[in-house]
Amino acid sequence: MKDRLTDSLVLIPARGGSKGIPGKNIRLLAEKPLILYSIESARKLLADEYICLSTDTDEIISVANNYQLAVPFKRPQELAQDNSSTEDVIRHAIGYYKSKGRTFKYIILLQPTSPLRTSNDILAAYNLITEEDDMVVSVSQCKTSPFYNLFEEDSQGFLKKTFDIYYSQRQELQKEYFQFNGAIYIIRAEALKEKKMAAFTKIKKYVMDPVNSVDIDTPEDWKYAEFLMKDRDAKNNALKTSL
Repeated sequence: MKDRLTDSLVLIPARGGSKGIPGKNIRLLAEKPLILYSIESARKLLADEYICLSTDTDEIISVANNYQLAVPFKRPQELAQDNSSTEDVIRHAIGYYKSKGRTFKYIILLQPTSPLRTSNDILAAYNLITEEDDMVVSVSQCKTSPFYNLFEEDSQGFLKKTFDIYYSQRQELQKEYFQFNGAIYIIRAEALKEKKMAAFTKIKKYVMDPVNSVDIDTPEDWKYAEFLMKDRDAKNNALKTSL
């Protein structure tokens, strides 16, 4: 399978700064550094030469090296601030490889904060993209319609619907809605040359299982992800034992 996606670069962005969970990217989650989950998922699909960890710290580079992943460059500090955009990080990586004479058709962005995302998820998302698309992105299905169930507070402290839309038919409330879950972005490199990601219009969805979609942003998210991992491991071990 390792020759399947060789037109792609897997990019794992992992800066050192993290306010919500200090040292998040190399903190141990179920006995592994957080970044290792993304690295391992990518390695099931591609050789290391197609995997780029983009980081600004020597500590994260050292952890990656401990797991035999060479880090091609150290990200400039101006691209490692709280207000630095992921798009700029992507463009920087593309520019680096271009300077080395390497180009890629697709960029597979894997954020470390989605450790339950699997290699099967990545491959399924990749199989959806065509040369006509801007991007394929992983999503979670919304449980309710945002037009019906989203409220905000007005100047007097009263709740009002965020979207003032009148529904004349119940069917309009039963449409499917999706939200990006941050786990997988398959980006066509040529589209990124032509416009900014905010201007992408040809975006396809890959719907992920809710468990695999868990995104770690808070200490509570961390505990939940660890619980799910231990539960999944226990079920897998029980299945192996029964066989």
